[in-house]
Amino acid sequence: MIDANVLPRVLHRASLRPLTLVEHEEAFASRERVTSLFDELEASGLTGRGGAAFPTARKVQLLREHHGRHKCVVVNAMEGEPASHKEVSLLSSNPHLVIDGAEYLAAMIGAERIDVCVARDNPAAINHLNQAIHERERERERSAKREAKIQLHTPPKRYVAGEESALVHWLNDKESLPQYRSTRPSVLRIGRAPVLVDNAETCANVGLIGRYGARWFRGLGTVHSPGSTLVSVTGALAHPTVLEVALGTPLRMILSAARADSDSQALLLGGYGGSWLDAANLDVAYDNESLNLLGAGVGAGVIVVLPLRGCGILETQRVVRWMANESARQCGPCAFGLPALAIDLAQLTRGSADAPDAYQRLIARCDAIVGRGACHHPDGVVRLVRSALRVFGPDIDQHVNHLPCPGSTSPTHFVPVPSLEREEELQWQ
Repeated sequence: MIDANVLPRVLHRASLRPLTLVEHEEAFASRERVTSLFDELEASGLTGRGGAAFPTARKVQLLREHHGRHKCVVVNAMEGEPASHKEVSLLSSNPHLVIDGAEYLAAMIGAERIDVCVARDNPAAINHLNQAIHERERERERSAKREAKIQLHTPPKRYVAGEESALVHWLNDKESLPQYRSTRPSVLRIGRAPVLVDNAETCANVGLIGRYGARWFRGLGTVHSPGSTLVSVTGALAHPTVLEVALGTPLRMILSAARADSDSQALLLGGYGGSWLDAANLDVAYDNESLNLLGAGVGAGVIVVLPLRGCGILETQRVVRWMANESARQCGPCAFGLPALAIDLAQLTRGSADAPDAYQRLIARCDAIVGRGACHHPDGVVRLVRSALRVFGPDIDQHVNHLPCPGSTSPTHFVPVPSLEREEELQWQ
């Protein structure tokens, strides 16, 4: 049994290859007997690690109360955040722990099947999961266990494809389109089957709770944010890395462990739909209750370090431009609002004659876009833009006065942004 107060947990025994089922059972052997899975999950206080931080037990209870037949658990391992590599690390080391959690969730809601979804351009993770699933099938045949059937799916990799309603839509119709939901949480369906969707890291933590219980799980973290979490750290550091940290760890300690640039001006927290945080706040705890007070959050578990020589407005413009290309374009805020934000940011970055007007338009467009999308994709972009306008005020003053800051002309970028696939469809100025 692994010690409650020792890290790593979900990355326990991580190596250059994934653990086999036999090695997994040895590494995560439990001396405890969890009598009620749901009671332990509820007492653990586990929240989703995919970005929304929704209480996992509440999501499970919603499905337990639903009396539809042929329920399904969907493991979301799409990892659409370009700056995130945590699920690749998890699936490359402990895929069986993820499957443990999915099987526990299936048992709690009475699901007959488990659909595991990995982006098709991630062959390593696909191979690791295929091997793990086949091992489980062989073990099931030997023991004659009656458990939920596990199937691997490989949707196309796009940012919105990992949004849970878009993922379920793909499992239904092979289209990655977010579905409008007037209330949340709400029950999604594959065909007529009610669906519980959780990301891979959340499932791995459910696997730990199922083996060791809620008290063990709460041995790390804070009262309101218990447990550990995976963090992808990139930007101004020699090598991007994935760390497992206790929630509540000061940001400064996380950056030190990642060997990040100590002279940073800001951090991008939570991913492309997250927020910039001024480096003056590096002593804040890495948990939602602390970060929310500063307008930020843990989000998708991403930290991008921006050094003093970088330009936050340019980095924001690059992200927004990419996010506009990645949208499903099925509603106005994404089809028209996000490209307009990117154009205004480009004009502001260049310090063009229209920069003062572009700044005012950014403020007005953010107000017009937020809360009007079919999903939260445009809201995340607005959150990012508003945080940039707040954190990089001195740089903005220079840009508005037609004096772009030195970082805006630098060939070095610090936020990892993939190449655009559909840029020709947008009218960039």
